[in-house]
Amino acid sequence: MTSNIDSIFRNADPTISDILNNALSEKEISANEGLELFNAVGINFHLVGLVADELRKRRVGDIVSYVVNRNINFTNVCIKQCGFCAFSRDFREEEGYFLPTNEIVRRAKEAHQLGATEVCIQAGLPPDMKGDLYESICREIKKEVPDIHIHGFSPEEILYGSMRSNVSIEEFLNRMKEAGVNTLPGTSAEILDQELRDKISPGRISVKDWERVIKSAHKVGIHTTSTMMFGHVETLEDRVKHIVKLRDIQKETNGFTEFVPLNFIHTEAPMFKHQLHEGIRHGGSGNDVLLTHAIARIMLNNYINNIQMSWVKEGQKMSQLLLMWGANDFGGTLINESISTSAGSEHGQLLRPKEIKRMVKEIGRIPAERNTEYEILRKFDEENEIEDKLDIVSDTQFGSYAELIKINKFNYKNPRKQ
Repeated sequence: MTSNIDSIFRNADPTISDILNNALSEKEISANEGLELFNAVGINFHLVGLVADELRKRRVGDIVSYVVNRNINFTNVCIKQCGFCAFSRDFREEEGYFLPTNEIVRRAKEAHQLGATEVCIQAGLPPDMKGDLYESICREIKKEVPDIHIHGFSPEEILYGSMRSNVSIEEFLNRMKEAGVNTLPGTSAEILDQELRDKISPGRISVKDWERVIKSAHKVGIHTTSTMMFGHVETLEDRVKHIVKLRDIQKETNGFTEFVPLNFIHTEAPMFKHQLHEGIRHGGSGNDVLLTHAIARIMLNNYINNIQMSWVKEGQKMSQLLLMWGANDFGGTLINESISTSAGSEHGQLLRPKEIKRMVKEIGRIPAERNTEYEILRKFDEENEIEDKLDIVSDTQFGSYAELIKINKFNYKNPRKQ
């Protein structure tokens, strides 16, 4: 740090200054210390961002990575009714859809032809689901597109698939790996506190089962991401405890590839629309979003290299700011993002590579395409770049969530009535 910053440190709150100096010395920051950082204001607030940015630079340098991928949310029909989810539909509702496997494969093949290296597959939990559905989807994708990376099936889906198959979580994960799953999204985490989960998503996968799925996946060689949904009814203490829990898992397994803070999109969320919980918030404020990403970098610094921001939830300009507050990854191009969009996000369903590269270069950093495991495929540090295939296709080619739920041939058919 420069002498000017050292001078600023001398004028900072002594407690904050000590914590940040410990972070710069690569020391582990406790939950209580993380909580202190969340309460930083004024010059202390800015120092948190400066330290997070310094740690980011030490850990991963000036490269900002992204993955060319496509989301395939193959059904919105779900047996769960989580208070934060505006995506899912009960099987009796008209807007329920279910993509047949040949359509899922078509979408994966199309994405690959446009340069995607990954398909991210997540969906609702349909009733009476065949136990081998997830395996079948993966086998069919790999048959047509053998070198596409399948980043698919949340811990909630893995648990559901194992129950529908009447096998253990461990055996089901091995079956999924054999079928072609390469990595799992570490979603369905929300906040890893059981009392809070019982409040916002009763019946959702328990903290104990979430940890079991994640640790089992890591044990059989399937890496996962890690996430946290914030800005609803959780406390700051809930957040730092969640981050510490993820850190402890990483110490044990070293299986997380990244951490992604996910801001609560309130607009269409049932628990916000119906004011089901006292004090429910509109998601995190700008300051809150910056601090959450920065503190994640500071607390996870020695264990998880990559902090990803969600452009779908935060928008493009806030995403640029987050790259200066500890984040180093832009996430994916997505192509068909449905879950945040259905909740009321207004930032689109597709972000083209050329747009990502432009935004990264605008803040003086180096854009780079990566694969799901964070191996760099191409760095873009030249002025003149060749356009990617995804840069020149029309948005209308992929359709939208609003259109999808109205396509008759994809309407959900209740197995009990067939």
